[in-house]
Amino acid sequence: MSRIGKQPVVVPANVKVRVDKAEVYVEGPKGKLTQPIHRNMKVEFDDKAKVIRVARPDDDRFNRSLHGLTRSLIQNMVEGVTKGYEKRLKIEGIGYQARMDKKTVVLTVGYANAVALTPPEGVTVELSDPTTIIVRGADKQKVGQFAAEIRASRKPEPYKGKGVRYENEVVRRKEGKSFTSGG
Repeated sequence: MSRIGKQPVVVPANVKVRVDKAEVYVEGPKGKLTQPIHRNMKVEFDDKAKVIRVARPDDDRFNRSLHGLTRSLIQNMVEGVTKGYEKRLKIEGIGYQARMDKKTVVLTVGYANAVALTPPEGVTVELSDPTTIIVRGADKQKVGQFAAEIRASRKPEPYKGKGVRYENEVVRRKEGKSFTSGG
């Protein structure tokens, strides 16, 4: 049995949960989220104990994989509407910087034209300084995807380390060409 799937999801007092046949709705101080549920999974919300339980019909391989996934997605929703998620990105390189144009992030990262990226609904972007981008939101998938799109605009290169990277990301550096006398 899935060790993650059989653990109940504890719901804090300030979070409202509604379970339909095919969707789970979670609402909290940071926002509202919905998640479609696969028809094989059974999701039950115990209002008295304030827990969500996920059950599967049998031990089929496909159902076992869905069991843990469904429970993790619901856990991420509950955590997202209470605490929220955040990704921090750093821009390295001379002249490389970011600025905000209304809600759009405009990156100057060594191309002829600036790269403009608009965050999806429910995701906010903040600049603490021109080289630090903070992506925040309640939906873990949207926050991670938008941060990945920002990073993909100019991935860090291994020689000088220039580009956009996650704050705690370690970029493996390579040694450049070395000219030696010989053969």
